[in-house]
Formats: sequence, structure tokens, C-alpha cells
Amino acid sequence: MSRIGKLPIHVPAGVTVTIKDNVVTVKGPKGELVQEVNPDIKVSLEDGVIHVERPNDDKEYRALHGLYRSLINNMVVGVSQGYKKELELVGVGYRVANTGQVLDLALGYTYNIYLQLPKEVKVETKSERNKNPLIILESADKQLLGQVCAKIRSFRMPEPYKGKGIKFVGEEIRRKSGKSAGK
Repeated sequence: MSRIGKLPIHVPAGVTVTIKDNVVTVKGPKGELVQEVNPDIKVSLEDGVIHVERPNDDKEYRALHGLYRSLINNMVVGVSQGYKKELELVGVGYRVANTGQVLDLALGYTYNIYLQLPKEVKVETKSERNKNPLIILESADKQLLGQVCAKIRSFRMPEPYKGKGIKFVGEEIRRKSGKSAGK
């Protein structure tokens, strides 16, 4: 039995879950999320607890069992508490600003990068003196939030020699020594 898949999902107060025709819909104070489930995987809701079951122990079903349980759990947590990620810009002259859902990034290129964010993601930027600029992203959809963070990071990945780039707050960058350290 899948260790992740067999765990029950407790639905908190204020969250409603509907399961109809292999589509799981979760509504809560932070929004509404929808996930289509493989028809062979059985999802049931009893007394505020969601159970995910598989038909047999084939390799494919074992993989899908844990996957769908995790996806549904992330949906329940997302609509009740939400997810938050903080990105930090490390580098001289790196700046960030936002006007609505458009992010304006100055990352040392000859041009600024403008990124239109999806409406499901709330964005806030902080620029304090003598501190690195921050991008704070919040959303109910964990997958979408991770995808947006990956896109922003791809503009200037953290590099191992000086540690410059866009990184998550609290992330440790493995540093390398330069050429002269080998002698």
C-alpha cells in the first residue's frame, strides 16, 4: 500500500469538497481549485475525510495513488491556508517593482524584464535600503505558484562563485572557490 496514498485527508471547516465524474472541486476562503482524477482511482468523501483508493497493485496505479492524494491534499491546504513564497534578488543594482500584476525586474541586463503574472497569484515587492529586494508571492494553487517562481528564477539563476542571482529566502547556495584556491 502506498504510504502517502493511504493517508486520509481531513477537510477543515469552511472548505467544501465535491466529487463528480472523476473531477474533484475544492472551494474555500482563498479560492476554488479543480483537479481531474484518473477514472480508475476512486476518491470518496465521508464525514469530512477524503480517502483515495486504487483498484490493484499495478505499478501505474501505485504511482497514481500517491500522486492524486498529494494533489488533493495540496488543494485543500491551498484553499484554506494558501501558499506563500519569498524570492530574494542578490546582486549590485538588481531591482524589482510591480504595478498590479506586472513585475518589472532590473537584473543587470541592458533592458528591464516585464513579466505578466496570472491573476490567481498575488504579488508584493519590498525594497529597503541596505537589504536585498524581495518578491513575495501568494496563491491557493501550489503548482501555479511553483511554476511562477521557477520562471522568475530562470531570468537570473543563483551562481556558485559570487552567489548573485534570484534565490528563495533561506536557500543555501553551494559556493565554489575561484581559480587561485587550487594552488
